[in-house]
Amino acid sequence: MPVVAVLDPPEWRARERAHVERAHALTAAHRDRRLRRERHPVEDFLWTYYSVKPTELARWHPGAAVRLADAPDRAAWKHYRAAGGCGAGGSADTGAGSAAEVDLRAFFERRGGTVDYVERLLDATLSRPPRFGCFGLHEWAMVYRMTPEQVRHAMLPLRIGHEATDQVVDSHPISCSHFDAYRFFTADASPLNALRPTRETQPETEQSGCLHAGMDVYKWAAKLGPIIPGEVLLDAFVLARDIREVDMRASPYDVSAYAGADGRPLAAVAIETAAGKREYAHLQRGFAARGDALRRRVLDAIALARAAAPGASGVTSRACRPSDTHEK
Repeated sequence: MPVVAVLDPPEWRARERAHVERAHALTAAHRDRRLRRERHPVEDFLWTYYSVKPTELARWHPGAAVRLADAPDRAAWKHYRAAGGCGAGGSADTGAGSAAEVDLRAFFERRGGTVDYVERLLDATLSRPPRFGCFGLHEWAMVYRMTPEQVRHAMLPLRIGHEATDQVVDSHPISCSHFDAYRFFTADASPLNALRPTRETQPETEQSGCLHAGMDVYKWAAKLGPIIPGEVLLDAFVLARDIREVDMRASPYDVSAYAGADGRPLAAVAIETAAGKREYAHLQRGFAARGDALRRRVLDAIALARAAAPGASGVTSRACRPSDTHEK
């Protein structure tokens, strides 16, 4: 039987404030560039492809089965509802309705299909071993046999030129398992892939060694909205940011004119060399471990939401219970 945790105002407001401050720090550079109408071909991907606004990233959610005491404004948020309040020490609050919590019944009615899909996908990804032999060739396959004006990031030069880039693709086996990368292969590169991933087969092909699958943990956390604690969402964003930098460093593009999150220029991971392949696989392993840890946290949040939803075995708050209830 899940426990509804009740957070008093000093605690939840401190967590909310910390979340907002962290989110603002993570998005400051993007927001400044947007004011100047400047583009960043590496980081912009996080804001265009995933379509999560900085204001949405800064919105803190405690997650399911958490009640916020003295939070009447929060009850008006999407997917929230007013709930019986709880005072300090766990005594019932006479100001019923001053507290707020995620309205799990309404959430599952509206988003149940999304929850089912994300749960299935993440669980399946965790069930199979990661693969570390792709060397990021998906980005190379996206420019294969293209002219300079055709490439997606026309503002970036190819660091070894177009002809040499095509030769890398021609001389390496390609085995991209991620549909949302594979679908951007050029017409000439698509038949070269050993796999044929589709949207329908994604739960059967996703594996955690894939950089794009690691970035997508952020997408899935964002799609689940209020049942995912804000701390999990920001950690997933940081992982996606770190992966994106490596994704472009290992690409055929020259990104050395741009700085990463640490302020240093983005140095190439030259996957066309033996040393570059070793470096890429090493980074891949670290991302797979971080991604799997986040997948488990997302799945834990889903499991808690399911257990606390109306129709489950019952929800009882040990922090806010009738005074005549005694634990045995």
